[in-house]
Amino acid sequence: MKTINWKKEAIAYFYLIFGSLLFAIGDILFVNPYILAPGGTYGLSNVLNTVWPWKVSLYAICMDIPLLIIGTLILGPKFGFKTIVSTLLIFGFTYLIETFIGYAPIVHNGIIENPAIINPEWLQIPHSEGVYFIPDYFLNTLVSGGIYGLAIGLIFKSGATSGGSDIISMILHKFTKISLGTLVMIVDSIITLTTLIAEPQLRLPVYSILVIVIEGWIIDLVVDGFNNNKTAFIVTDKAEEVRNYIIKDLNRGGTCLFGKGLYKGVDRMMIYVTLTRPELVKLQTALKDIDPDAFLNVVTSAQIMGKGFKPLVDKQ
Repeated sequence: MKTINWKKEAIAYFYLIFGSLLFAIGDILFVNPYILAPGGTYGLSNVLNTVWPWKVSLYAICMDIPLLIIGTLILGPKFGFKTIVSTLLIFGFTYLIETFIGYAPIVHNGIIENPAIINPEWLQIPHSEGVYFIPDYFLNTLVSGGIYGLAIGLIFKSGATSGGSDIISMILHKFTKISLGTLVMIVDSIITLTTLIAEPQLRLPVYSILVIVIEGWIIDLVVDGFNNNKTAFIVTDKAEEVRNYIIKDLNRGGTCLFGKGLYKGVDRMMIYVTLTRPELVKLQTALKDIDPDAFLNVVTSAQIMGKGFKPLVDKQ
């Protein structure tokens, strides 16, 4: 039997719980008051909550559970225990926040008691009878995207998935063969357009899409960290000297690839090596002395796993 790494599991569930809490906070206190719908069942629930007032959490769970069941029947058991836990945690946290705190925005430009001085009406967010918030749409969008991205990034790091409307994309992918990424964008874009049902203002889907963009960037940052790795392809007539520098001075390994030059048909050697950004700078400086005529192609590596970098398999 596989040994369970309890420390790793404890950290994973911390990410799961904290990420679910952050998601609920972001949705109820930042996204919902501005009637934004950045994809997902909770985005659609925000619109429904505005049109037909009912708790966001109840709308969402009424969609999430059937989607999980339908997804399991059509796609098989792909959603795992942690995804179910995340779905229930987000529902619970969202229900508590909207019940005991409400939908008052955190980001705004103050409160007014005479709404007649602020026109048009979309520049007012109701607070209580006769009292309104003055919204700050752009700042709220930036903060919303940051909180959503951090929340979902932590959930992903825990080993769970977002579920929700992503299941619709996965089902459509199975039958249409359209790429999953394209379908996710289509489904989320349709959900952002539902904001026009709540308020016929183009700013709502535009800000919702901006939340999705920021969210995606933050998710990548949380899951992969700051990308500091570069892959270099070096074509040189002094391959042995370059090889010695990489091994002895940079303490890195690499791979020698043999090929034939396209122009003259001469047999050449190309060195393939992955480095951190500081190591790449050192290599560039050294190449100027070793072989000024060397050809260097550098690409950014999205993810590097293996000896000297992120482990390919977590140790148990």
